[in-house]
Amino acid sequence: MRKQYRSEIVEEAALAEEPMAQFARWFQEAADSDLFEPNAMVVSTATSDGRPSSRTVLLKQFDSRGFVFFTNYGSRKAREIDENPFVSLLFPWHPIARQVIVTGRAARIGRDETAAYFRSRPHGSQLGAWASEQSRVIASRAELDRRYAELAERYPEGEQVPVPPEWGGLRVVPDALEFWQGHENRLHDRLRYVLDGDEWRVERLCP
Repeated sequence: MRKQYRSEIVEEAALAEEPMAQFARWFQEAADSDLFEPNAMVVSTATSDGRPSSRTVLLKQFDSRGFVFFTNYGSRKAREIDENPFVSLLFPWHPIARQVIVTGRAARIGRDETAAYFRSRPHGSQLGAWASEQSRVIASRAELDRRYAELAERYPEGEQVPVPPEWGGLRVVPDALEFWQGHENRLHDRLRYVLDGDEWRVERLCP
């Protein structure tokens, strides 16, 4: 099961000076390629004693401050981030032979930011945030559906749903970003931005 990647070489001189600007460029190209959910990313966390876990979540915001996603703060990933804030993000854009790997520290965003995003969610997703005690054991699917139905009756369409106190955003502030471009003969481009003091430097890695 092998595939030859055919794409243009990525030269250091063609990169943006700042990694978030380079990410914005590649993210837009991924979106323009009609990839399914280009904002899907694998978030890897670890406990304080180094036991890792990974899952796919959706990136909801990014800017010069970092990458933001939302979750229940009682979920496994959020509990592990409370223990150990160092995380990794992976954007697997396989159809265009690209991936971006981010490492950094995660921290909760402010409640005002969380509330603003929560208000923008579809009504059903707002109810779902209340119905699901993410990562907790539940007796059955019927129990989950019952919780949702009760919430739908309490907060019908058009009525404001309060923001769950244990739900909110996490921002990953990066200290390194690697941009990977697949090429023939496994001679891939791997260009990594590394934070060196207050400045970013770019280094090329062997594939």
